[in-house]
Formats: sequence, structure tokens, C-alpha cells
Amino acid sequence: METGSRAPAVGVLSLHSSKETKAICNALVALGADAEWLREENTAIRIRDGEVDLDPPVDVVVNRLLLSKADAPLEELCLANRLAHLRPTLNHPEDVMTALDKYATAIVLAQHGIPVPDALLALDYDEFNESLQAFGEKAVYKTAIGTNGAGTWLVETDEQKTPTVGMKQAFLQEYVETTGERHRDMRVYVVGDEVVGAMFRYAPPGDWRTNVALGGEVEDAGDALTDEVARIALDATRVLDLDYAGVDLVEGPDGWCILEVNPTAGFRGLYEATGRSPAPYIAKLAIEAAGGTVDDERVAELAATLDDSIPACAPLAVTDGAEPATVGYIEEVTVIGTSGAETIYAKSDTGAGRTSIDTRLAAAIGAGPVRNSIRIKSGSLKAGRVRPMVDVVVDLGGERHTVQASVEDRSHMEHPVLLGRDVLQYYHVDINSRADGSA
Repeated sequence: METGSRAPAVGVLSLHSSKETKAICNALVALGADAEWLREENTAIRIRDGEVDLDPPVDVVVNRLLLSKADAPLEELCLANRLAHLRPTLNHPEDVMTALDKYATAIVLAQHGIPVPDALLALDYDEFNESLQAFGEKAVYKTAIGTNGAGTWLVETDEQKTPTVGMKQAFLQEYVETTGERHRDMRVYVVGDEVVGAMFRYAPPGDWRTNVALGGEVEDAGDALTDEVARIALDATRVLDLDYAGVDLVEGPDGWCILEVNPTAGFRGLYEATGRSPAPYIAKLAIEAAGGTVDDERVAELAATLDDSIPACAPLAVTDGAEPATVGYIEEVTVIGTSGAETIYAKSDTGAGRTSIDTRLAAAIGAGPVRNSIRIKSGSLKAGRVRPMVDVVVDLGGERHTVQASVEDRSHMEHPVLLGRDVLQYYHVDINSRADGSA
């Protein structure tokens, strides 16, 4: 698509305030594009007199919808599909739908001769369990759709399992034993026809899952990223028709095979391990799709930094040109769940990454659903404490923020809610201001 003399306009479709979305938006601007963060606050499609207009008027869309974490994934998939009918879309929703389904991914890869572990999906309970022991003493039991290690278990094959977990289809997968004291896999981040970087992910103590969100450790894969591994990752992304993805591989006795291909993989861990951010490479791909050109040296320069600050294009109150509002050390807030709301005093803590809420308050307002869990470091417990995370809406001075809050017992604390940076990033905090009138 030719954009003439003007800068290409790229829309990043993301309804979450993820670090990756912010980094891509910032990289687009740094590479000379006009960036738009497509969200509920600013996106509209108008049909008038037989003409279809998209507002904001972007040339290409970067799809960063986190469907596996969405309350209504079909609705979000349909949103991406509507935009894909209007503009070229990186990670087209049809292809994301295949990659989102772990078993569909395995089918496509196997059909193209790309190595994957043996697996079984059966709808019948008896057939599902009759095949269990064919996997040996242990097998991986997982839901077809899930993220951050949720819906994945290592099971003994002498115990029967159901072919569904809740409303989700489940399947069995061969457990690939790795060498070393801790289970590990490799994530290779692919953008276009290039491998941006690769890292080893090590399972945390007492677990076998390597997800960074569960406390897994990362390190640069270095020389282990052979031409063979790179080729497998590139081939997997190509046959799934993805423009960018995190490809998870494991090395077993028979060589490397692919576990999953994640179309919206996070890259904070990759940057920590390798010092390279995929954001400018994704931005480059989008600009070129819009007919623009990009300096490769500038891309490599930008990749050395992960700029996940709030981008100027973010349709949020903090970026509307006015000074952000000020909140106090103690603030009156209303917390809203699925079945109720309560107004209480909350404590502000800019040192906390996320908001936390007391267990009793979470139950009273029906906070949820439970998204996943987070491991909190504890001085007394080597492995830390695991806390569930739930969706909750925090109304602060009339501004509503939907966050994933950790749930904990705060009965011994004065305030049932602690506001973290997920909310406070949009405000100035005055530590001397206390809405409850305390000294």
C-alpha cells in the first residue's frame, strides 16, 4: 500500500494495557510512523451512503488482542475480523484462531512435517482414558486454549481423566523429559522471516512449567540457537501464516520439537535474557506493510531498549494534554465486581506493581473470574506464596480502571485494598494527602 509522502499510520489493536503494546507503539513513533492505539475509547467503524470509514484512519493494523485472557474471546475475535476486512492486519484473526488452539496448531505443524510431541484428543471418556497409558508413566494433560501455564498439568497415567476441563476441551500430550536438574524449554521469537532472539526458560522450584508468569527463570539461549532450531521456529510461524510469534520448543531424546506457538507472546522475559526487544521489528513489519521504508540500523538500535512507557497515542486521561490528576496516600475508591460494589478507603503504594484486594471484599463484590495466579516472594518461604488474580474495576475519582488484582488476606491491615502501579501510573501521588482525615 502506497502512503505517498505522508508517514504510514499504524493502528495497534489491544484492549489491554500491556508492556508489549506500549513498546510497539513507542517503536512505531521512533521509526517515523503515526501510531494509534486502537481501544474502546477511540475506535469506530462507520457505514454511510455505502462507504465504510475507520476511525482513526490507519493504513495497517497490528493485532495484539489477548484472546486467551478475554472474557468474551469470540467478540474480540470478531472485532479483529471486522478490522481485517478494512485494513491489512498483521497476525490475521483467522490465523490467530488456529494458533490460539494448541491442538489445531499441533495438527497443522504435523501435517507440514514439523516435529511435535505425540498427542491425543478424544471426545469420548472411555477412548480418552484407554489411551492414557500409551504415553508412559507420565503425560501432559492440558486444555486446548490457555495461557501463562494455566490449564496445564503433569499427570500420572494410572489415574483417569476427563476429556473436558470445565467448558474447555482437553487433550493428552507426550511429556518430553529434558536433561538437567530443572525442566527447561526454549522460546524463539520470530518476526517476519527473522529470529529476533531466543531464551531458555527454567521451571521454578517445585514446578515443571517454565512460564515466566509462574516464576520461571530465563537466560539467553546463546549458541544453543542452532540453524536447525531457528529453521524449525521459522517454518512453524510460516505454515501458521503468522507475522510474529513466540515459538516454544523442547529438546528431548529424539531432538527438538514444538510445544506451542503463541501469536501474542510477551517479550519482557526475552528482553531480560537477551537484551533485545521484538517491538521495533514488529513496528518495522507494520510500516513496510503500509508501504513505508525503515532503516534496519535504527531498528537494531531501538531493539537494545524496551521502551514500555505510556505512549503519546494512548487514549487515556493521563495523555490528553492536561496534567494528570493527583491522588492521595489514602484515597476513597469504589471497587466493582460481577455481583456488587463497595466504597472503601484504599492505600496507595507506587512500589507495588499491581493492585491487591482483601479476600472477604473480593467475595462480597464477586470479583472475578480468577484469571491465573502470581507467586509473591516471601522472606519466610523460599518458594513464595501463590495468590489468585481476579478482574476488578476500581473507580477512582470518577475514572474507572479494570485491573487484574491479586487476592490476599488483608484482615490484619488497616485498608482492604492496596492500589498498585497498574492504577497509579495514571496519576500523581501526594503522600501527604489522606482522604480519611488521618494524620
